Amino acid sequence: MHKLLEIITPEERRAYRVNDFCRAFGLGRSKVYELIKSGCLKTVLVGGRRLIPRESAEALFQASAEPHNPGALKGEPVREVA
Repeated sequence: MHKLLEIITPEERRAYRVNDFCRAFGLGRSKVYELIKSGCLKTVLVGGRRLIPRESAEALFQASAEPHNPGALKGEPVREVA
């Protein structure tokens, strides 16, 4: 017998592959890799696959929505708030 695959909602997902992240958040691959290179978006490598932890994605969008860090989605480093 085959096991049924569970459907994982974006809220339950712990990490995204780059293509899945692009679809889920409406960003292009070039922009995502630009954000990774600039340090705005943290990733991990697992078995040669680059994954974007959910916490990193949430931090990126939270930082871009805050008035003290409007450049977060422009590839500028995310500033920590004390």
